[in-house]
Amino acid sequence: MDDRARLLQIIRERSYEEREVTLVSGRKSNFYIDGKQTTLDPEGAYLVGRIFYEMIKGQSEAIGGPTLGADPIVTAVALTSHQEGNPIAAFIIRKEPKGHGKGLWIEGDKAVKKGARVAIVEDVVTTGGSLLKAIKIAEEHGLKVVQALTLVDREEGGKEELAAAGYTLEAVFTRGEIIGK
Repeated sequence: MDDRARLLQIIRERSYEEREVTLVSGRKSNFYIDGKQTTLDPEGAYLVGRIFYEMIKGQSEAIGGPTLGADPIVTAVALTSHQEGNPIAAFIIRKEPKGHGKGLWIEGDKAVKKGARVAIVEDVVTTGGSLLKAIKIAEEHGLKVVQALTLVDREEGGKEELAAAGYTLEAVFTRGEIIGK
């Protein structure tokens, strides 16, 4: 079984649930995809690191995204890139600026220089709102966002919202792939 097929299997086993939930967007849904159940699993983290590393190598100098969904992904990619001898810096974008110290929006900022080409990642995209907010913050800090990535696209308008803002969303998997449609 290749990495992608095994990762899909892990997502189906650990992250996908059929139950009613309220999403960050406020929408109701009859299914939930908890990406962190996969990205925090040892094998899942390993596979996520390998797959996202392959998606960004040669295109982005760093990878970051909104806390908490992006945290394990960017860490897995940083580790994988180090093992491959091609270090890619990781950074995390806070939900709000730190209330003390330097008042940072971005943690790991010293490893990412202004003008750097970066990938912004999220574990699951529904409407694209949190990914677009993270992109805006990254750009306001002088980073050049060249990739918008997600582990799972719920196929509920996020890809289209990102396209309207000038970004192409690349998903490892879509909702349809996860549920087998």
